[in-house]
Formats: sequence, structure tokens, C-alpha cells
Amino acid sequence: MRSTDVYLEVGKKRVFAVSLDWPGWCRQGKTIEQAIEELENYRARYEKIVPALGPLGEISVIGEVDGDGTTEFGAPNILGPWDEFPASQANRLRQMEILVSSWTYFDNVIKKAPANLAKGPKGGGRDRDEVAAHVQEAERAYGRKIGVRVPPRTPWPQQRVEILNRLKLGAEGAGWPQEYAVRRIVWHVIDHAWEIEDKSV
Repeated sequence: MRSTDVYLEVGKKRVFAVSLDWPGWCRQGKTIEQAIEELENYRARYEKIVPALGPLGEISVIGEVDGDGTTEFGAPNILGPWDEFPASQANRLRQMEILVSSWTYFDNVIKKAPANLAKGPKGGGRDRDEVAAHVQEAERAYGRKIGVRVPPRTPWPQQRVEILNRLKLGAEGAGWPQEYAVRRIVWHVIDHAWEIEDKSV
């Protein structure tokens, strides 16, 4: 089984372990060890999203980058030297397959989830439709990072098509490099899909 390249985004209070080979397979912890352990804990859960493309392979840490305020807030945000080179056509198509799989998984989670989700100990947290609206709006904002300006109130399926078509052409020359853009978009989709699953009552 081939290994899967993982890098670490290390902040002062939070560390992300991020797979380069498998966009969206990304988890966090308070330490490097916890982040890697959490990534491993989510292996089987991630494989359910991309069953036709697995297995994931053994984790191989290839480097670290320093985190920033966004890292501490709770989102992987830093580019590394691995993002300096354009993705090959084959890898670009594979990334698109994973992106579409993440959207399909999210949509299925939404269909099955109750409207009201479990709240935190102090009563905080969003319900299903609020999470979905947040993911849609975030994707619209991410679109601008790859050169796609989707007007507000664009139907979500159309928004996704525009994002996907831009990524198929390659995001080089935009604010985010191709592979980072896919990692960030897919991570956000999957992270909130898992949030909804965990809070469904």
C-alpha cells in the first residue's frame, strides 16, 4: 500500500494534519501527535466518502508550515512549497472526482438530518439549514479565490457547476493555487457534513 503525504500546519494552540493526496482528509488537535491521531481516527469515515478511490495509504509526514490567526480560529489556511507547482491533468481530474463526492455526501447528510441539531452545553450552535446556508455562502466566497464571481442568490447547483468548471481548467493565476483550493473547499464541505452527522438527534 502506497503512503499518503500529510503536512502539518502548526499554530500556537492548534495543529492541523492535512492530507495532500486526499483533499478533505484533514483533522486538528492541540499537539502534532493529537492531530495525526485524529486524522487516523477519521480514516474509515473519510473512506466512506471516496469508496471508489481508496485505500488511503499509511500517513507520511512530509513537512510543516507555521499557522496564523485563521489556523487558531479553526481552519487550515497556509500554503506550502508543495503548492507551488500546477497539478497534472490526471491529478486535477482526480481532485474533481473527490470534490463531487464530497458534495454528494454532504447533500445526502442534509437529506437524512433533522432540522434541529443538538446544541452545545450552553445552547449554542446552528441547525441543519443554517449550516447548509453557511457552506453555500462559503463556497461562493471561495469561488472568488479561484477567479469565479458567483452572484448572490445563484442556485447552489449552478454555483457548484461554475466552481467545478473553473477548477477543471486550473486555478493558476488566481488567489489560491489549484490543489490548495480543492483541499480548502472539500475540507469545509466534509467538516460540516460530519458536524451535522454528529449533532443529529
